[in-house]
Amino acid sequence: MNVLVATGGTGSAVVAKSLVPATMPMLFAMGGDPVKLGIVSDLARPQGNVTGITFLVNALTAKQLQLLQELAPKAKVIGFLVNPNDPNLSSQMNQAREATNALGLKLVIANASAERDLELAFTMLPQERVDALFVQVDPFFTDRRGKIADLAAQHSLPAIYALREFVDAGGLMSYGTSITDANRQLGVYAGQVLRGKKPADLPVVQSTKFELVINLKTAKALGLTIPQSLLATADEVIE
Repeated sequence: MNVLVATGGTGSAVVAKSLVPATMPMLFAMGGDPVKLGIVSDLARPQGNVTGITFLVNALTAKQLQLLQELAPKAKVIGFLVNPNDPNLSSQMNQAREATNALGLKLVIANASAERDLELAFTMLPQERVDALFVQVDPFFTDRRGKIADLAAQHSLPAIYALREFVDAGGLMSYGTSITDANRQLGVYAGQVLRGKKPADLPVVQSTKFELVINLKTAKALGLTIPQSLLATADEVIE
């Protein structure tokens, strides 16, 4: 194998780092902090055999919750669907708590790391009088985006996601990094490494393309009217 590419998110990058030989180049795409998690020693000078693409996750949490509040201004209790096994959870949880406190909202945590947990989480959220939902960036949730979007609709929960893939699957709204753009940048790095470039000479790149996507069909089903301010700033509106 010439190069190992870990694209399954923060967890995949952490596992790959622990397994890949020091002689094999490794590239990653992840939302967690690669320095804090020990993937590289420095973003500008990654050293060793590892480099890649990092996309903002934690830093966008406050913006995502602001958008959710703009969409559902009467919402006072926000559910936060998280995977307790995600290595980036602690940092994102801190950001979510700070953001909800600043907005005067209550945060309710719902854990799910297995298929059966999703049904239990969406049963618990109404019991906690949750008004709207925020979903953590995690590969487990991304793989089940259709089911999560369906469950949110069944329980009449306006929800915001970090990836547009959820909105394509029927979710209401997303704001976050374009994974397509991040993977494109990762492909550029893979090509350079295969042509002989050393990962140590390639600084970790931060993907900076963000997109706001809104699903009008889902909004109508939920009985929501999307504010013109959101429609005007959306990168894409799905009808």
